[in-house]
Amino acid sequence: KKMEKSCTLLIHYDKGTPAVANEIKEALEGNDVSAKIDALKKAIMLLLNGETLPQLFITIIRYVLTSEDHTIQKLLLLYLETIEKTDAKGKVLPEMILICQNLRNNLQHPNEYIRGVSLRFLSRLREIEVIEPLIPSVLQNLEHRHPFVRRNAILAIMSIYKLPQGDQLLVDAPETIEKCLSTEQDPSAKRNAFLMLFNCDQDRAVNYLLTNVDRVPEWNELLQMVVLELIRKVCRTKPSEKGKYIKIIISLLNAPSSAVTYECAQTLVSLSSAPTAIRAAANTYCQLLLSQSDNNVKLIVLDRLNELKASHREIMVEMIMDVLRVLSSPNLDIRRKTLDIVLELVTPRNVNEVVQTLKKEVVKTQSGELEKNGDYRQMLVQAIHTCAVKFPEVASAVVHLLMDFLGDTNVASALDVAVFVREIIESNPKLRVSIITRLLDTFYQIRAAKVFPFALWIVGEYCLSLSEVESGIATIKQCLGEMPFYSVSEELESNDSSNKTPQNTSSIVSSRRPAILADGTYATQSAASETIFSPSTVAQGSLASGNLRSLILTGDFFLGAVVACTLTKLVLRLEEVQSSKTEINKAKTQALLIMVSMLQLGQSHVVPQSIDPDSYERIVLCIKLICHTSDEMKKIWLESCRQSFVKMLSEKQLRELEELKAKAQISNAQPDDLIDFFHLKSRKGMSLLELEDQVQDDLKRATGEFTKDENDANKLNRILQLTGFSDPVYAEAYVTVHHYDIVLDVTVINRTKETLQNLCLELATMGDLKLVERPQNYTLAPESKKKIKANIKVSSTETGVIFGNIVYETSNVMERNVVVLNDIHIDIMDYISPAVCSDSAFRSMWAEFEWENKVAVNTLIQDEKEFLDHIIKSTNMKCLTPTSVLEGECGFLSANLYAKSVFGEDALVNVSIEKQTDEKLSGYIRIRSKTQGIALSLGDKITLKQKGKSS
Repeated sequence: KKMEKSCTLLIHYDKGTPAVANEIKEALEGNDVSAKIDALKKAIMLLLNGETLPQLFITIIRYVLTSEDHTIQKLLLLYLETIEKTDAKGKVLPEMILICQNLRNNLQHPNEYIRGVSLRFLSRLREIEVIEPLIPSVLQNLEHRHPFVRRNAILAIMSIYKLPQGDQLLVDAPETIEKCLSTEQDPSAKRNAFLMLFNCDQDRAVNYLLTNVDRVPEWNELLQMVVLELIRKVCRTKPSEKGKYIKIIISLLNAPSSAVTYECAQTLVSLSSAPTAIRAAANTYCQLLLSQSDNNVKLIVLDRLNELKASHREIMVEMIMDVLRVLSSPNLDIRRKTLDIVLELVTPRNVNEVVQTLKKEVVKTQSGELEKNGDYRQMLVQAIHTCAVKFPEVASAVVHLLMDFLGDTNVASALDVAVFVREIIESNPKLRVSIITRLLDTFYQIRAAKVFPFALWIVGEYCLSLSEVESGIATIKQCLGEMPFYSVSEELESNDSSNKTPQNTSSIVSSRRPAILADGTYATQSAASETIFSPSTVAQGSLASGNLRSLILTGDFFLGAVVACTLTKLVLRLEEVQSSKTEINKAKTQALLIMVSMLQLGQSHVVPQSIDPDSYERIVLCIKLICHTSDEMKKIWLESCRQSFVKMLSEKQLRELEELKAKAQISNAQPDDLIDFFHLKSRKGMSLLELEDQVQDDLKRATGEFTKDENDANKLNRILQLTGFSDPVYAEAYVTVHHYDIVLDVTVINRTKETLQNLCLELATMGDLKLVERPQNYTLAPESKKKIKANIKVSSTETGVIFGNIVYETSNVMERNVVVLNDIHIDIMDYISPAVCSDSAFRSMWAEFEWENKVAVNTLIQDEKEFLDHIIKSTNMKCLTPTSVLEGECGFLSANLYAKSVFGEDALVNVSIEKQTDEKLSGYIRIRSKTQGIALSLGDKITLKQKGKSS
């Protein structure tokens, strides 16, 4: 099969109405310059789209080659670059010799533009027969007065020198370029000259660099970038010499160019693990964060800091306040990433400074009118919450400030504050009194229906003293307003409104939609728009009575049940702390009136919908409990609830500790690994940085960090056999997945006694995979082997297939031989990794995502937990359902699993299984995602792997 040719020119062209070759030919033969230009453009675009147009070549030689127009000359070179210059046997076409004289004339043209573009064309030419007569003219251009010509001449020489026989055509090219480099003044030409030495004669480039080491900071940024690339390459091949190059890198850290300083920091981190070097790189990154205005640059630099945090946490802890300064950026993604980095660097020493900074940011969100202030405030609240849980001593400094946001218009932010207060009041008993006092003062400010249950639960559980209990009952009563909720005349009015709408009453809009509960099951919830009742109702539910009354009037009877439970707890506790029977009876009477009024409201026609059975049953239970109190019921209501909450908090902390342990990298050194003791070495001529570097290397070697990724068993699992043992060519591939691309290291072995010529590995892909470059042809001696690399780009999380064959020729048979390869299936498990999210976020995504794949359970495993563990292991997902919830034997199990792909896509799985009477498991595994690829691929994986013992 003919090899695909490479071309640097790519232009889209619609071939709906292709120009006829004769029309192009007539335009080229004419004297109209603009017509010639258009004709040449059409010819080039047709060639790029697969047309051959062989009859145009001679016409172009006769009528276009001699043109003096610069645009025509430029298009002519593009045409010559695009056409096929060799025949089927690989020999240069005879017609190509005709252009040699024209190219020589162009290389000696008085106009520098013509010379420059001709030299650029030569750098893309691969035919030695065409290039060889032009070598003297190319060398002459190295001394041209114009830098545009000189820089292109250097690139042309580099390109020619790198050709298979180029070093024979230009034997002394490196020496010539080195002389030019010493006298060159143009920055771009100087950079090209150094690049030529770097690629063609590395020793000369290194010698030049070390000779001019003191002048490196004064060089142009283009040249400095090539210097850094050279240093990286040299130090990879000769690690022992990196000490003298690190000094050059550190000298460039203060360069005026941001690109150079970024590359310096990157190079420094890759070459050295010494604290001095890492500290310098981190400082550079922090300076870039503050000096750069581009959000993409900031995100990239934050990624680099995140990598440093993983391997050099102690040094990054020192930089925490510098990183926090990035919060001044208005971009939410930057702020989120910054907070994620900072929260893992918080220590007892810096927690106070971090929390103070976060408090200032929270205050700023009050004054500004930015659109995303609510979301930013939510992130800050979550960050402060994390700090306060890790370090309880800072809670007192922030809890009262955050409680001002319980009435925030951003419901998510207010909800986070409520969860934070609930956790802090339990973990910090010293703050209980002040939190309760502040909560009762700000209770009337709460507006969100989701926040009220948290606030009411805190009031019911933590109001312990007589004054607190009385204040709690009074606050709830004040927010509910006067009882009953409606009068008989209003009910009659509302009955009449079913036939006609009164002028003073608005219509009630309600809807019913499914909701996802915490265990993954479905329930029906109702949403009603806030209703404005008759004037008498508005008077009873005025602003003075708070938002609690209006929420209940709109039909939120779940909230009504929570109010009833809270009042019941407060009344029961009042019996313990109050000796006066009169006061106790008064409180009971008030509570009973409120509960009975709720039941009456729920069964009336004033509200858009009747009370639900669960809420009705709960309120009736509270009424019975107040009327007939027993010691056992008191213990359950006043003690067991809080004990369950304490247990939930302890399990949450235990899960976090387990996650930290799982993240910790455990590495062991082999018994016979070499350890060098730098204390016993000669330190002459070694800088402090080099000494530190040696210490770090020794520590890494001692702890096995150098070998932690070299898991031989894992490597063997990734080796795939592509051909059979009896095939004349044996091939196997080692597959490496690097997030966005796949690298195939294919080993090809010639098992015959003949030389295989033009051996080529031909690959094709199916799915969202793309072959980056086509591997070249090789010649394999008898019984020899060759390693071929192939790169494949990945654009989505979807199972893909790579297939292909090996094509070769032998000296005896002129026909091409083909060996078909086994297919390589790219597993979705390489792209997804376990991740954690909150239950509310999981349910929100579950309701939002449109793609669902439902897989029926079909397994030989008979234990529910064993099956769940098998699914988790097979899908590489994280179980969000706590272990304590999965305990016990009830014959039923429901769990939520979560994972994230390398492309940032979310994968949600709900496992619901039940044990049948015949001991077999039945149920369904539901997969949801935003994209179809994950849902389908993950479903196929589960279907394949779920049988467990039999698979």
